[in-house]
Amino acid sequence: MKNEYVLGIDVGGQTSKLGVVSSQGEVIAQSVIRSDTYGSDSAAFINALAAAVKDVVAQAGVEIKGIGVGAPNGNYYTGCIKSAPNLEWARTNEVHLAEDLSKALGGIPVTLTNDANAAAMGEMAYGVTKGMKNFIMITLGTGVGSGIVIDGKMVYGHDGFAGELGHTIAIDGGRPCGCGRKGCLEAYCSATGVARTALERLAQSDEPSLLRSVEKISSKDVYDAAKKGDKIALEIFDYTGYILGKAMANFVAFSAPEAIVLFGGLARSKEFLDEPIKRGLNENVLGLWRDKIKVLYSALKESDAAILGASALAW
Repeated sequence: MKNEYVLGIDVGGQTSKLGVVSSQGEVIAQSVIRSDTYGSDSAAFINALAAAVKDVVAQAGVEIKGIGVGAPNGNYYTGCIKSAPNLEWARTNEVHLAEDLSKALGGIPVTLTNDANAAAMGEMAYGVTKGMKNFIMITLGTGVGSGIVIDGKMVYGHDGFAGELGHTIAIDGGRPCGCGRKGCLEAYCSATGVARTALERLAQSDEPSLLRSVEKISSKDVYDAAKKGDKIALEIFDYTGYILGKAMANFVAFSAPEAIVLFGGLARSKEFLDEPIKRGLNENVLGLWRDKIKVLYSALKESDAAILGASALAW
């Protein structure tokens, strides 16, 4: 059987990753561009993305049948991105990404979905949920996204926006979130949320910490400090994990998943997050699900999972 090829694109808050994928599920060429250097100019981003697509396809030396894109607030039904807090060029504008990217590439079919949905599709096809029909994927990156699979199908809802679990309220009246509300899960359990917690904890205490010498704290700095046994850093992960686990207890109640899968940069802090997540989940979940829900971590390379999942839209 002759191999055929499509392109998968993962649009993130900071970078966009592209990959040419074979019908056998092999990523044969990859590239990356910035997503956060275009201000409010969505056309500039789409033009840069189109140029990157042409380059990576040329690098692969093949023809592609179509393109699948996973992006924050990407709407499967309309092909648009709307009100995406972590993308300045799509924060207040409705961006017709699928249509405009297709035009920029001479009419190649482009299909769009939410970035977390794309990651879930990649996990379902190639990862730890292969064979599962009911699970929730939570992406922990610049923001917090989610993809919900019920009976083997992605849940899109009537308007295409189902699965915004990162914008459920975790702390009533809590921190301002990029979406304009207060107390969202994303404000606490994303990579940026971890950095915000670090700044709060340092301001509230005079306790020594390796983090006090860091000029601009990131979640990686907190992880590095935790690896060295820093007490404040360890407390930050305990706080973050418990909030996430408690939120997951609510998610379980509406879809009874076999597993909840964690994916993304922050999920690599498993050694510090796993115990408080499971504690938060099992202390707050309805008794009939206590200790029954699997908490899994994606084994796929972060870029590959989202690229593979997005590419599945293009077949």
